[in-house]
Amino acid sequence: MKNIIIPVDFSKQSEFALKAGAIIAQRNKATLHVLHMLELSESVFTKTISSQTEEMFFMLRLAEKKLAEFIERDYLKGIDVRPVIKQHKVYKEVDLVAKDLKADLIIMGSHGLTMQDGLFAGSNAEKMVRNSATPVLIIKREPKEFTLQKVILATSLTEKSIPAYQKAMNIFSSLGSTVHPVYVNLPGSGFISSKEFFEKVRNFAASGGTDKVAFIAGHTVEDGLIQYADEIDADLISVSTHARKGLNHFFNGSISEDLANHALTPVMTFKL
Repeated sequence: MKNIIIPVDFSKQSEFALKAGAIIAQRNKATLHVLHMLELSESVFTKTISSQTEEMFFMLRLAEKKLAEFIERDYLKGIDVRPVIKQHKVYKEVDLVAKDLKADLIIMGSHGLTMQDGLFAGSNAEKMVRNSATPVLIIKREPKEFTLQKVILATSLTEKSIPAYQKAMNIFSSLGSTVHPVYVNLPGSGFISSKEFFEKVRNFAASGGTDKVAFIAGHTVEDGLIQYADEIDADLISVSTHARKGLNHFFNGSISEDLANHALTPVMTFKL
């Protein structure tokens, strides 16, 4: 892992993400690209060209000053930290920046559903986990004693999920994590028998997955993953996601977005 992007809006949640990034960067000698998106109001674009230029220049200088102050932290000493300011109105542009920098990971702080304003409201975290081609790590609490030693990895045990599984395993291997793959058995039409589960596991392993998969039950996938994370005291919940739906079409709804909003345990998503 060489390049990590941390979008910041100078909030408490931004600092949580920055601290987590510092820990990962120290362990992997990675570069932290601390990114602030300079979102301009519509009023700027209704002014004359000269007025636009003057106001944008002022806002850029102000953002540079605030960002420089924000990354003056003792825990960042010895880490390669690079401030980045982009003049974009649309927050999904973070993904384009990640591609330009060939980022290995995006770390975001999030309020979840407790706040609706600002860059790090739950809705923005949802957009990132739904659209980003780069793995996204969502942090909600201060990362005290932050480790990624014990990771649960949700899987649908389908052949289509193998690339995301292998991508996740490569990343967690570089982080020194122990991965616990898990399948959540759902009630109703999603229910499968133990015999069907073991057959899925055999096929999954034969396709490049693993035969070491935990089998748990939950009213929803989100519920099952949070329950299993609590049971084994996991440091991270990881899921793969389609552009619109979490894990696989086998499950209903967007699991990754629900987890980003509700789980207090850090969540990492990988796009299928």
